[in-house]
Amino acid sequence: MTKVHDPLPAGVDPCDLPGHGKKPLRLEEARALIVADIVPVADEETVGLQAALGRVLAGAVHSSVDVPSHRNSAMDGYALAGEDLPRSGEAAFGIVGTSWAGRPFGGTVQRGQCVRIMTGATVPEGTDTVVMQEHVRLDGDRAVIEAGHHQGQNVRPAGEDIRRGELALEPGTLLRPAQLGLLASIGVGQVTVLRRPRVAIFSTGDELRPIGDELGPGQIYDSNRYSLHGMLTRLGVEVVDLGVVRDTREDTLRAFQSAAGSADAIVTTGGVSVGDADYVTETLERHGQVGFWKVAMKPGKPIAFGRFGRAHFFGLPGNPVSVMVTFYQLVQPALRALMGVANDDPPMMLRAECETRLRKKPGRLEFQRGHLERRPSGTYTVRSSGHQGAGVLRSMSEANCFIILPLEQGDVEPGTEVEVQPFAGLA
Repeated sequence: MTKVHDPLPAGVDPCDLPGHGKKPLRLEEARALIVADIVPVADEETVGLQAALGRVLAGAVHSSVDVPSHRNSAMDGYALAGEDLPRSGEAAFGIVGTSWAGRPFGGTVQRGQCVRIMTGATVPEGTDTVVMQEHVRLDGDRAVIEAGHHQGQNVRPAGEDIRRGELALEPGTLLRPAQLGLLASIGVGQVTVLRRPRVAIFSTGDELRPIGDELGPGQIYDSNRYSLHGMLTRLGVEVVDLGVVRDTREDTLRAFQSAAGSADAIVTTGGVSVGDADYVTETLERHGQVGFWKVAMKPGKPIAFGRFGRAHFFGLPGNPVSVMVTFYQLVQPALRALMGVANDDPPMMLRAECETRLRKKPGRLEFQRGHLERRPSGTYTVRSSGHQGAGVLRSMSEANCFIILPLEQGDVEPGTEVEVQPFAGLA
């Protein structure tokens, strides 16, 4: 069955038609409602450190060692007793050996003596100061040092990074490369992490065809599942792809039931408007729980959120750009909460001078696509990436940021400062 819609008057949003719910929520209201409803996954598993990137720590990790485990040198240079440093002029110290990283000097350094030392090497007994080699003049087997240095310089104490018994990482920490390095530094080779959430996706629409098929009249290739799969994979969840679902009440319900039986969350594209063959919100209303389905944003106003069985549900619009905008602004923060990420990082925002005129009507928060550049002075400029239609995926492909225009904002003239959200900060 092909979707049949009565023609709408020019400029009429289908979400504003009678029977399509309450007044649209502001984006921040919608985010708050979603996050308040999210229950993080609870199942745990233990993985090796090299397999832990992008996972979320299930419990606290305390250090069983001091890091570093010994006093060590921060520089290549010469270790000596700080009390022997000259206050004026210069002083000569007899070189009695070398302390290498991993092969420390074995004796005790006497007053008036010094040891050649490498970065990271143990600071020998009898010394507490390192003078970097660039500040030392060699005279045979003696090191000549001028005044101007101070006791304790260039020496890192044991436990400077983390002490034995200290909390290294909190539960809910997203394990990035720095966290993996920290765990390795305290000798942790395996960590207990939360299970990856399973997210089921499907597209709706009889007009959608798989790649490789010949297109008939009115048919298009399904691009949304590929964009969704990419965004979800980068986020680090397990994706369950249920393909394209036919526009029938029965097929839509079966897809919901299959998704809810295997996944923690369901993300669909299409079918959340008010057409005769849009069964997604109808299925959610009859068999699940509806949280909301309108947000005052463009693109992406018709977006459904709720529950079906135990699964959180996100019904995204069918237009390709709307899918990506609503995913990044609403679904991604929700899924990070579902992953168990505590104290999630706020999205990266910048201010930039807009070089192009942007058309905008007050009434909705707008996410236009732009290309951000940095001037040699350190300030930023941004320009539109082209036609801003919700179906023009090329505007996303050629952009590197969202230009965020406030709900009350009207047209933007060249030279106006605007807020931008770089794609580089979006997972």
